[in-house]
This record gives sequence, structure tokens and C-alpha cells, in this order.
Amino acid sequence: MEKQITHAARNHQLTNTNVWTADSQWLVYDVRPSGASFTGLTIERVNVVSGATEILYQARDGAHVGVVTVSPDMPPRYVCIHGPEHPDAGWRYDFHHRRGVIIQNGKAENLDACDITPPFTPGALRGGSHVHVFSPDGSRISFTYNDHVMHEWDSKEDLRNVGIAVPLHAVCPVKQHPREYDGSHFCVLVSKTTSTPRPGSDEISRAYEEGWIGQQGYLQADGRRQRWALAFIGDTRAIDGSTVPEVFIVDLPEKLNDYAQPGDAPLEGTETRLPAPPRGVVQRRLTFTHQRRFPGLATPPRHWLRSAPDGSEIACLMRDDQGVVQLWGIPTSHGEPRQITHGEHDIQSAFSWHPDGDRLAFICDNSVMVCERNSGKLRRLTPRSETPPSGDAVVFSPDGRQVAFMRDLDGYRQIFTVAVS
Repeated sequence: MEKQITHAARNHQLTNTNVWTADSQWLVYDVRPSGASFTGLTIERVNVVSGATEILYQARDGAHVGVVTVSPDMPPRYVCIHGPEHPDAGWRYDFHHRRGVIIQNGKAENLDACDITPPFTPGALRGGSHVHVFSPDGSRISFTYNDHVMHEWDSKEDLRNVGIAVPLHAVCPVKQHPREYDGSHFCVLVSKTTSTPRPGSDEISRAYEEGWIGQQGYLQADGRRQRWALAFIGDTRAIDGSTVPEVFIVDLPEKLNDYAQPGDAPLEGTETRLPAPPRGVVQRRLTFTHQRRFPGLATPPRHWLRSAPDGSEIACLMRDDQGVVQLWGIPTSHGEPRQITHGEHDIQSAFSWHPDGDRLAFICDNSVMVCERNSGKLRRLTPRSETPPSGDAVVFSPDGRQVAFMRDLDGYRQIFTVAVS
């Protein structure tokens, strides 16, 4: 029941989430030659029934695009990474030299404004945003971020962080540098990092691989609903000095205007300090794995934290005591991690939840598998192959009837789907 969707002699790269249009008819992708080579020129989509392809956007003036996701509503909006136009030796594509753009009707509008000269502008970023993902209602967009200003001051202080873009108002900084530009959304960082986390503390040096929690947030331990929240991986420091990735959650304000209210440091940052979260943002740690036989989350495989639709549990990958990479569930409010799978083979990929919240899909034992959330029982959707499908993306369709994934065939990455019975 596996179906090859793309056939052209070039790469077709799915992002790890939000790759289906809301009607479950189209998949969006980019055409990077490889994940490490950001040289794709087009953002495209393919119809999973007919195989017809459409170019949604083409970059110009030396810029490149990639890592596209789509909004959960109709008509669809697309958001992707856009590299700099007219790149030169001083400003070319890099973690801190890229931006998000929203694509509609073949045109791209900057998501995040850029202001790299003081005085900095609240709501503008000072570097590069990456892997932009719409919230379940389509109103907000999360991303990861690196900072140009800090990179120039001291590259060790250019720490990966998590941010969000909210539709408060457009941000139009005073242009004092040719690389500054306007953005349609008000953007803030919501994670806190330090280059020198204290060993054994909850401080982190990196925040990354985030995911929105729940279709409507989650219920706190006291029964109150936290409407907006993100989960992310945070790199802690163990007593022995090793880096241990743990699960963190950040509760976010409900009102849009609250994102413009500074907390204990300037939203826009300073010449020697990263932008800071708004007032009311609360970051807390959910997992404490330093004493386990295999501490921390499993990396590899690279994966992103994904919440159950009801927001009650965050799925992640960790090794069991035998060293096998398993799927685990982390309660958002309280409680201990729950081991979901108990297989003899490592999970080999990122994963996604079925819309009903009862199942997850991923690659294991070189097959696309569906896992029952409560029992951990695995069911193959594709036969075991000599080489595994790509671990980058295994994504349920919004109607829950299909899973999209990728295989490398004859030197090119192609998109496949498989039906979910």
C-alpha cells in the first residue's frame, strides 16, 4: 500500500511536521540537494492523488529557500527559511543570517524583522530564524534562532534559542544597515540560555527542537488550562561536566499585547546580551535523567518534541537501560516519564501523532511503524527494507488516513505515502 509520490531526478525534502495541507491533498517540500546544503531555489507542493507538482515560490538574487511548513487552515499559508539576497563575503547564508518568510500567491513576506544596529527594536530579531511552525490554530509561529549581534561580539554567546512570532503588529526598524528589514510579525525569544550552565542546575546552554503543546494547550496540575505553551529540548550540564539534553516547557502569555511587555531584561537585547523573554513567560524543566544509565534524550536520531493533541503528554526519544532508543511520554503537568515502546530495535526517526492522539508513527526496524500510545504495540505499515526510509520526517495527514515519509532511490530523495488502516 506504499505509494511513491515524486519521481523527478532531484531531491524532495519534507520538514518534520506540518507538511500536509489541511485537506490532506498536498504535501509541501523543498529541493535542497542534501540537508546540509542550503542551495534549493524553490518551494513546491505535490498532489498525493495525481502526483501533479506546483512551484509555490522561487528565490532570486542569489538567495536560497528551504524547510517549508504549511498552516493548519485553508487557504494554506506557507512559511520557510529564506537566505540573504545578494550574498557576499560579509553576509551569506548562516545560522545567524536567515529569516522566515510567509508565502502566499507566489509572493514572500518577511515574518521577522531584522535590526542589528543599536538602539535595537522590540519585536525585531537580530539574526537568523529557522524551522518555522504554525501553532495548531494557525495564529502564531514558533522557530529556533541564532543571533548575529552576539556572534560578532563573542561567538560563544551566540546560543541557539526558541522564539515565537505573534500577529501583534508589523515591526519596522529604522534602517541603519543594508541588511536590516521589516517583518509582518512581532517576534520574541521565549527561552533562557547561558553559555556557562551551572553543573547539576536547571540552566541550559541551548534550546532547540521545540513543539507546540496541545490543540488548546494543556491542563496544569491544579486543573487550570494553560492555553499557550511550547516544549523544547534544553542542554543541561551534569556534575561531571557532560551535556545532558532534557525536556523543558515554557508557558506563554495568552494576550497578544503581553508579548510586548519586557520581563527582567530588554526584549530587544543589548550589544552584549541576547534578547530576553517577555514578562509572564515561565520556563521549567520536566525531565531529570542525570542519574539514568543513559542520561538525557537520544540524539541521534534527531527528533523534535511533539505533544499529544490533548496536551497531556509530550513524546520524546530516550534509551532504555539496555541502550535501545525507545519512545517515551512526558506528562506536561506532573509525574514521571512513561516508557511507551519496549522493542529490541532502535527507533530511527522523528515521529508524529495521529490526530486522534491514540497512535504515533516513526521508522523502526527499517519500516514505517504505527505505535499504539497506551500499549506500545507496533504495527508495520511498510515491509522491512534493506535500508531504512529517511529519519527526517514521518508525518500523519490531518485526516489520519496516510503517513508521508521519504526514501532515497537512485541517488535522489523521493516522497512516499502509505495508507493507515
